[in-house]
Amino acid sequence: MTTRIGMITPSLNTLLEPVTYRLLSDLTDVSAHFSRVRVTHISLDGDSDGQFAPEPMIEAARLLMDANMDAICWNGTAGGWLGIEKDAALCAAISDAVGVPVTSATQAVTGLFRQAGVTRFGLVTPYMDDIQRQIVAKYSDAGFECVGEAHLGRDDGFAYAAIADDIWSGLIREVAGSRPQAITTMCTNIGGASLAEPMERETGIPLIDSISASLWAALKLAGVDTARVSGWGRMFAGFSALA
Repeated sequence: MTTRIGMITPSLNTLLEPVTYRLLSDLTDVSAHFSRVRVTHISLDGDSDGQFAPEPMIEAARLLMDANMDAICWNGTAGGWLGIEKDAALCAAISDAVGVPVTSATQAVTGLFRQAGVTRFGLVTPYMDDIQRQIVAKYSDAGFECVGEAHLGRDDGFAYAAIADDIWSGLIREVAGSRPQAITTMCTNIGGASLAEPMERETGIPLIDSISASLWAALKLAGVDTARVSGWGRMFAGFSALA
């Protein structure tokens, strides 16, 4: 029997799907399926916020449910700057509309933090200064202190996917110097997932990438043992490994 995971994907995203398939490469009984919502720019203006309204998310989820998903994830990180509680309400609204459990990248990262006892974290993103400040503030409101951050100050969301691994590795090293309990690479159109194993070996600090965290949360909702995902960082093995 196949477990089907549905992912609602920002339309400009080109990394989320191939990385998710790679994460699932050893799980022949789990499949991932994708539905897109239009996201063409990332900023704090009202037009940008409107891209993340419930209605298009619900319609995307309904399309996924034509293929009988077991769980769905809104695989975007806008909840980080729009508000973690607002993001939770969005997931609840989608779930109510389609009848299966729903999570998001933001809910996945904060869920990992809570279950692992992480209160001090490091943040690495490609975002502009104002979005970065907003994420730090919203996470603080939720009880998570950002003790170190690094960002690229870019708003060309489609081009995030082309940013080289060595750029991200350098930012992770920079943030690791603040000795957080965990570091999150936050944005589902960047290549943080494959860096978890090498950067954890180098720094000794767990790396929670938002694409990886989204899959972790969706698998848990669908009743799949996340420890079956290997080679992508300590987060999949269980929370004792994060302590």
